[in-house]
Amino acid sequence: MADVALRRGRERFARPLFLITVVVGSFLLFLTQPMVARMALPRVGGAPAVWNSAMLVYQALLLAGYAYAHWLSRLKPRRQAAIHIVLFALAALWLPIGLRPDILPANVEPALWVPWFLISSIGPLFLIVSTQAPLMQRWYALETSRGEPYPLYAASNLGSFAGLIAYPLVVEPLLPLHAQSSLWTGGYVLLVLLVAACALTIPAGLAEQRPEGARERPAARQVAIWILLAAVPSGLMLSTTTHLTTDIVAMPLLWVLPLGLYLLSFVVAFATRRRPTELITLLVPPLMLITGVVTFSRSAQNPVYSATVELLLLFTVAVALHGEMYRRRPAPAQLTHFYLAMAVGGMVGGIFCAIVAPIIFDWTWEHPLLLLAAAVLVPQRPLLELFERIWASRAARWLAIVIPLVAFGLSALAGAYFGWITGTPAVLVGMLVLLLGLFSLGQRWVFALCLAALMLCYGGWRMLSDSLIHHNRTRSYFGVYTVEDYADGAYRMLTHGTTLHGLQFLAPEQRRQPTTYYAPKSGVGLVMQQADYLYGNQARIGVVGLGTGTLSCYARPGQQWSFFEIDPSMVALATRSGRFTFVRDCAPQARMVLGDARLTLARQPKGGLDILALDAFSSDAVPIHLLTREAFQVYADALQPKGMLLVHISNRYVDLLPVVAASAQSGGWHAVIMDYSPDFLEAGDQFSRSIWIALSRNPDNIAELIVSNFGQQEWRVVSPRKGFDGWTDDYASILPLLKWDAFEFGLSK
Repeated sequence: MADVALRRGRERFARPLFLITVVVGSFLLFLTQPMVARMALPRVGGAPAVWNSAMLVYQALLLAGYAYAHWLSRLKPRRQAAIHIVLFALAALWLPIGLRPDILPANVEPALWVPWFLISSIGPLFLIVSTQAPLMQRWYALETSRGEPYPLYAASNLGSFAGLIAYPLVVEPLLPLHAQSSLWTGGYVLLVLLVAACALTIPAGLAEQRPEGARERPAARQVAIWILLAAVPSGLMLSTTTHLTTDIVAMPLLWVLPLGLYLLSFVVAFATRRRPTELITLLVPPLMLITGVVTFSRSAQNPVYSATVELLLLFTVAVALHGEMYRRRPAPAQLTHFYLAMAVGGMVGGIFCAIVAPIIFDWTWEHPLLLLAAAVLVPQRPLLELFERIWASRAARWLAIVIPLVAFGLSALAGAYFGWITGTPAVLVGMLVLLLGLFSLGQRWVFALCLAALMLCYGGWRMLSDSLIHHNRTRSYFGVYTVEDYADGAYRMLTHGTTLHGLQFLAPEQRRQPTTYYAPKSGVGLVMQQADYLYGNQARIGVVGLGTGTLSCYARPGQQWSFFEIDPSMVALATRSGRFTFVRDCAPQARMVLGDARLTLARQPKGGLDILALDAFSSDAVPIHLLTREAFQVYADALQPKGMLLVHISNRYVDLLPVVAASAQSGGWHAVIMDYSPDFLEAGDQFSRSIWIALSRNPDNIAELIVSNFGQQEWRVVSPRKGFDGWTDDYASILPLLKWDAFEFGLSK
């Protein structure tokens, strides 16, 4: 009787104990992702590249963790617990969590070095923590009276979501990186204690009970379906992130939101209550038709609406596909098979988006392709009973051929005669294609083809033309660049995502004219024109961020120019492609230094520059690691004692002035700012509004700059914002600097 009472008492706490354990483990796991990516920025540079590499590493480690859990589950339960606790202790040798002291070597491919760097730094910790979701469910299911273990996976993903969202909203704004590392270490110790407590709930001598058929492996077809159902949402999560930050709003917070919604979809799909998942699954196909049109539209025109639609589509599709996975779940004895297949699918989706797509596509084509794959996989039912009867009739075979042909015919008509959907006739054509899609619900392939035709109606034909005929786009590890001619070939523009990165007139007599943010009366234009006056006729000038090479048109004989550029594709566009000729015409001897500017500048001779212009933006994303106090010390070392630093802070969504002002104050810089707006005579496409800050550690240098302008433009002294201490490598938060009013209108940079 005593044993029975002890067992009942133990079981009373089993469910909350296992629940807390998987939540804590998942919270730690997904707190790690943004925290480690943030730690890596000063060492490896290139925020988008770091995030992609980090995501791929995490998916690989998650797969390894699930494979370990699958192997471990074959052993006797008490042996499983002993091995797992020992491995927890071994992984603790990597505490406190952080990165190795290594620095990215010169002439090494970052896409290969960064994953190795991350795995060697946090691999053992991440791997052992990643095993909790499947392994704790397996231990929980050993006692059959506890019920199904799968709802624990919903709790696991709720913990993952909480960890991910807590980082940008709570952890990063409140704690420096060393304190974040200590917090994570404390969480790890708590997790070890919880896992040990879960191990104590395994009765001594318990033999793992296998239900009938449990010894059989899942059918290969079933495993393939699990992998597909996991791969599409995983890929769609990454493609949505790329699509948002390339064509809508390029800000780091949007890296976290798609992953957070992806995790939240598991919470809904694996919950005991099935009604929410069933309702969302029912709504997904018509929702895909209604919102899928945003895929090719010019999203930056209304960024809040477009971002909301994209995120809604990701969440609902992920719920529907993960819900279908849950419906096809195996018996608890095959639970680790199921989660291993899920991890393989996640890895497949990650590899497709992070490695394959940037190599084979010139635009984010993986996004519409994954939406079409989701259209084939998502459960569907006819919209009306009448439609169901029609599709059950003999006419169904012909309808399956005719409807896609009609849909693509109407789509081609819209693309050929109406271009973008703007006028009433074009809208009517789009509505007809949408109605054909609604009629096709329940016929997966027909529905997917109608969705494809509808997306082509709304800008897809133009995107295809740009890729297949005009070849005016280039995609690299760092983004999508588009080159287009305007005004009947009068000038050519370069955009990165949705942000203008340069403009050049094509007439021979105008090709050397500076344009856009680099106008002669802009802050950088005035300084470059006065370089000889300030530093003599052999001024040494460095520029971080090449763009089209517009600044090179200020080069004068005798000056030494160096461009620091992270993306080889940009160097090719500006120097070798012939699309832009600023560098070739104005500074053919300019030195091109490839790599992240902070790292490459640190390798330059100290005091080797007189002027350094910082203009490094990935679309409109904020290069946090280039604006910290430590980064400004690198710039100070690269400049001679009287040297001048110019920082371009024009940005749609973030006010960077307080960041630069705080770094200037802490580093002993004197700073002035110029907010240049072209007047009526200058207005048009040639010049753009720009905000530049000029900094020097020599006050006389700044005074000379102001006097030498002869009243052309007004330089204002920069004052730090009260209560804002700036960014460091150990602490940086973007939330206090957001321009919330800009999101409504999608203002240009």
